[in-house]
Amino acid sequence: MTTLALGVDLGSSGLRIALVEPGGAALREETSPYPTRLEDPWSWVNGLVLLCARLPSALRSRVEAIAIAGTSGTLLLCRPDGQPAPGALGLALPYHRCCAGQAPAAAALAAGGPAASASGSLARALHLLAEAEHSGAAGPWLLRHQADWLMGWLLGNWRRGEEGNNLRLGWDLQRQRWSGAIAEQPWASALPEICASGACLGPLAPAAAAALGLPPSAQVVAGSTDANAGVLAVEPRSSDGITVLGTTLVLKQFSPKPIEGEGISCHRVAGRWLVGGASNAGAGILRRFFSDGQIAELSRQIDPSQPTGLQLRPLPARGERFPVDDPNLQPVLEPRPISDGRYLQALLEGLTAIEQAGWQRLRAAGAPPLERVITLGGGARNPQWRQLRQQSLGVPVLNRPGLSAALGMARLAATILPPP
Repeated sequence: MTTLALGVDLGSSGLRIALVEPGGAALREETSPYPTRLEDPWSWVNGLVLLCARLPSALRSRVEAIAIAGTSGTLLLCRPDGQPAPGALGLALPYHRCCAGQAPAAAALAAGGPAASASGSLARALHLLAEAEHSGAAGPWLLRHQADWLMGWLLGNWRRGEEGNNLRLGWDLQRQRWSGAIAEQPWASALPEICASGACLGPLAPAAAAALGLPPSAQVVAGSTDANAGVLAVEPRSSDGITVLGTTLVLKQFSPKPIEGEGISCHRVAGRWLVGGASNAGAGILRRFFSDGQIAELSRQIDPSQPTGLQLRPLPARGERFPVDDPNLQPVLEPRPISDGRYLQALLEGLTAIEQAGWQRLRAAGAPPLERVITLGGGARNPQWRQLRQQSLGVPVLNRPGLSAALGMARLAATILPPP
């Protein structure tokens, strides 16, 4: 009987798991909203337990590898044993939370790079540490991103962090060290021990194996960010761009060389450089005004060849990280036309303009030109949005809504399985 690999995605709006066979063939997926809220780390655990319980025991018993992707930038303050800080301090700061007050200190510590920003994890880390000191809660503390904290729960050991999840905290991937003066700070012991994506870290802790109904021999594999996981699910060509149209808008493409710049991420996946950026804007803003059913119905009324002429900036709140890094950038959600269909089109046009600017930003920074764009996420189910984007980008746009970050993580975990 062949072994299986399990992939987990802690998304912006819920959890998903995927099972694959050796070689990466998809077998099954399950999804669920968070039992409580995104910021609650025990909601990550409980949600994973609930999803695994949906899998037949005959499948669970064959799982021999597991990897996790999380919303990159969602950061938690916890004790060395993984216990979250007390009270509200034990809730994670989400990826979209800008800490403008800590931006100057973060920039000084990081000396450039993705951590030197109000929207970076380093600014969130400084905010959490300052809040702990203000509340009188004494350390020692650990700073762990969402995927790394749940990975620690799986292992029963929270000392490690995956490299891609920690770039915005200040990890220098090219030099394999913490940027600037970060490692010299009094709180540097809160930083994780960095491991490479795809590294096999050891078996499940007995308590985690029992809670999930998985074999204690199952190996924990260091995962990646949710956007990188989506790329792994696609298995793209070198000339492809990947757009994830989820709650937020994420762009990724492979590059022959690393690229740096404000708001630009540079990861290494399977030995290749993967560059990109993530906007605070995305499909999440659409649900503020319309239900999923309304979006589907109103989209059918859109004629992409007839632009609205409106120039909206559909940010969910003040602050943007890519294609411009500006914690004070304001949303532009008006004027609102009388027609709901026209308003939805204007919002989609605004998101399309952000995507176009993002690809232009990467090209100007040295990324290779694109020959096509492959789209993942819930927005990939919208054919009118695809046409708007193809008109704007000037290259073929292919929608692949069935490929998930959980599938990408399962395929990464499957790399350690023996061949069938």
